[in-house]
Amino acid sequence: MPLYEYRCKDCGYHFDALRPMKDADNPITCKQCAGDHTERQISVFFAQSGGKVVAGGNGGGCAGCAGGSCASCGH
Repeated sequence: MPLYEYRCKDCGYHFDALRPMKDADNPITCKQCAGDHTERQISVFFAQSGGKVVAGGNGGGCAGCAGGSCASCGH
């Protein structure tokens, strides 16, 4: 089942939910305030293999240094 990101229009809380694809855009109760005014957010895709970014990301570097030079990712 895919993991979707949601935002509550009442309290602004962001949360994730594992849901079937057919239910992705259906209303879901906010985990913070129990409100029903939620909307699905656009998710950012990221994949890493062998310590290298293979999809998504910021065009270089690593998450720890946000694309700058750092010892942790060798860029």
